[in-house]
Amino acid sequence: MALSAPGPDHRPPSAPGRHQEFAIEPTRKLPYRAMRIIFTTLLGLWFRPRVAGSEHVPLSGPVILAPVHRSFADFGFTAFCTRRKLFFMAKDSLWENKWLGKLLLYVGAFPVHRESADREALQRAEEVLRRGQCLVLFPEGTRREGPAIENLMEGAAFLSARTGAPIVPIGIGGSDLSMPKGRVIPKPYTIAVVVGPALSPPARTGGGRVSRSAVHASTEDLAGKLQAVYDEARSRTGRY
Repeated sequence: MALSAPGPDHRPPSAPGRHQEFAIEPTRKLPYRAMRIIFTTLLGLWFRPRVAGSEHVPLSGPVILAPVHRSFADFGFTAFCTRRKLFFMAKDSLWENKWLGKLLLYVGAFPVHRESADREALQRAEEVLRRGQCLVLFPEGTRREGPAIENLMEGAAFLSARTGAPIVPIGIGGSDLSMPKGRVIPKPYTIAVVVGPALSPPARTGGGRVSRSAVHASTEDLAGKLQAVYDEARSRTGRY
């Protein structure tokens, strides 16, 4: 999931997950570690992900991991890029199931309303970064199709400007073939994950502010870098 730059918050008051308490717990407690091990083991056995460039993810401090988004399974592959605890946005419809919603909150997810600007999700994302944590944010917003990276939302650059967090582009090759839109059970294809060098936050003016043009330029830069790592990830699968 991703956010656009801030605007009027049109998220419906009754949207699933709205106003639920979201605690930023940086410690990888035992239940979290156990669930992560189970989850990554299952993904590892089914997809055999091969990761290149994981050294580009900072070991500490705020960072935005910005993967391409071609499959529902993409969020899981970011866990192979770093051992750090991950926080991420998930579509608010998942919170229609009360117990699933509680589990998602526990493992670091919080809901975002994808149809419009969502200030509550934006505030939570910013707080995650201000606490020096690792945020997963899909700059394309929703799942897309095809090899081209285009029309990115500006939420990643905006949050980077606000918090000083670098943005790390992540290409994921093969997930669109394994689990495209509409497919429930993924095919066991090998997935290639390519992590690119981090992008610095947009430059500030002499007054300490970041202009809209700087945020836009940073988004365009991210689009180019994300295209490069996505192309490389696709080429590494040997399936395109």
